[in-house]
Amino acid sequence: MNRICVFCGSSPGLLSEYAETANLLGRELANRNIELVFGGSDMGLMRQVADAALEKGGKVIGVIPESFAKKVAHKKLSQLHVVNSMHERKKMMHALSDGFIVLPGAFGTLEEILEIVGWTQLGLNTKPFGFLNVCGYYNKFFEFADHAVNQQFLKQEHLDMIILETSVDKILDKFDEFIVPVVDKWRDKKKDIAVDDTI
Repeated sequence: MNRICVFCGSSPGLLSEYAETANLLGRELANRNIELVFGGSDMGLMRQVADAALEKGGKVIGVIPESFAKKVAHKKLSQLHVVNSMHERKKMMHALSDGFIVLPGAFGTLEEILEIVGWTQLGLNTKPFGFLNVCGYYNKFFEFADHAVNQQFLKQEHLDMIILETSVDKILDKFDEFIVPVVDKWRDKKKDIAVDDTI
């Protein structure tokens, strides 16, 4: 595991534990000689995780769209890639990274990690990924995921492939053991309800 991408909020959030965990993750990545890839911003949890890794002598690589770079780009990174679009940003972050961790964040953060989850369902990603569930921040999200399983829109095997931890050490240790499950994404057509195609 040479590089891990961290998705997280550009705000610090309400609880001090969010920033504390971001700092701990940045330091531990540097301690393990794992390079950090992140969204390149100098704000919120993004800055916390980057600064912590840099302070420990770690290498930090930012990837940021040109439209944001002049306003919020972190100026002290090991490398900063300025790209043309959000799509190009995500593509580069995936290419650069060997795994993905999500800290608390909002719509943008969820969109980034859920794209990785969706790719894995479809067999397009074989890299480990997981949620650092700080102070139960993602509990409601996983309640929704359980509901999706119960309503047969999501397979339990696909939900189980997401690493969920509250400890920085434990999530990093699990990344080393990660094996992508081989599960058919598609539902059994025999169980689908017939639809009148004349409607």
